Amino acid sequence: MPDWTMIILRSTTLLIVLFFLTKWLGKKQISQLSIFEYITGIVLGGIVAIHSFDLDSNILYGLIAMFVWFIIPYAVEFIALKSKTFRDFTQGKSTVFIQDGKIMEDNLKKEGFSTDDLLQHLRDNDVFHAANVEFAVLEPSGTLSVLPKKENQALTAKDLGITLAPEKEPQTVIMDGKIQLESLANLSLNQNWLETELEKLNVSIENVFLAQADNDGQLTVDLYDDKIAVPSPIEKPLLLATLKKCQADLELFALETNNEQSKQMYERNSQKLQQAIDTVSPYLK
Repeated sequence: MPDWTMIILRSTTLLIVLFFLTKWLGKKQISQLSIFEYITGIVLGGIVAIHSFDLDSNILYGLIAMFVWFIIPYAVEFIALKSKTFRDFTQGKSTVFIQDGKIMEDNLKKEGFSTDDLLQHLRDNDVFHAANVEFAVLEPSGTLSVLPKKENQALTAKDLGITLAPEKEPQTVIMDGKIQLESLANLSLNQNWLETELEKLNVSIENVFLAQADNDGQLTVDLYDDKIAVPSPIEKPLLLATLKKCQADLELFALETNNEQSKQMYERNSQKLQQAIDTVSPYLK
C-alpha cells in the first residue's frame, strides 16, 4: 500500500478516535479549559500528529497512549466532582482582584496580572473606570467576573416596579426552507397554523431562510431574498390598541346617553375594561 494511502487511513482513524474521546470528556473540554485539560488537549493532539505521519510507529501504541490520556482526565474530572479540595488543586481557585471597590494589588502580582491586564479585562466587561467596580474575581478559566457598584448598574424592570410578562425562548419553526415539526410541537402549534401565518405575510415556505415563533404565537421570518421587506408582527400591539379603543368608546357612550341607568352601565364596564387593559398591557407591549 502506498505511503500516502497509509497516512490518510492512519490520520482518519486517529481523528475519529480523538473526536469520540473529546466528546466523551464533555463540552467543558472544548470551552473553558483548566490547566489539566489544557495539557491533555496538547498531548492528545501531539499523539495524533506523530502517529499520523510516522509510518514506522505502531498505530496500536498510539491508540493505547490516547486511551491513557483519555482515562486519566476522565478519572480526574470524576474525582473533582466528588471532592472540592481535589477540584481546587486540579482546576484552581478564584482570585479576588477588586473587593469593596479596592484593587487587591497582592492578588494581581500573585496571578501575574499587570494593571494594564486588569483594565483590559474590565473593558471586556464594558467597564472603563475601575472606580465603578464593587467586586471583581478572576475565575479558574481565566475570565474576569465583574460586579459594578449599585449606582453604576443598569436599571431593571424590578427596580422600576414594572411587572413584565414571563418569556420563553423562541422556537425555530423553519430552517433553510424546511419546517421543524418538533419546534412547532414545543409551542403547541401545527403546520396549518404556520402556513396560515405565512399566507398573511404573502411568502412561501421555500423562500424562508429562517422563521422563529415565540410563546405568544408571533412569527418573524427572514427570507433568502434580502431585498424583500417583511412586516414585523403586529398582533399584540393591534390587540392592545383594539382594547383601548373599546374602552374609549364606552366612555364616549356614557357621555352621550341621557339614560342614567345606561350611563352607569357604560361607566362600570369602561372601568372594568380599563382594569383589564392595565393587567394585560405588560404582556402586549
